[in-house]
Amino acid sequence: MGAILTVIFSAILGSQCAMCRAVLETGADAETAKSLNDGIVYLMVIPYILVGVVGYAVYRQFYKK
Repeated sequence: MGAILTVIFSAILGSQCAMCRAVLETGADAETAKSLNDGIVYLMVIPYILVGVVGYAVYRQFYKK
């Protein structure tokens, strides 16, 4: 549940690391900033999905009837 909330709120708030923010504040347009935020969120979501899939597979193996 926490991972889902993290994904939702990070997409809403717009996540940038300090270095990415500094580069964008030096003159990039809004579309570049939005694209960079989308890329960061995309890269953040993939590991959570993979862990969820592996966790579900392990759960099914242990509780298989």
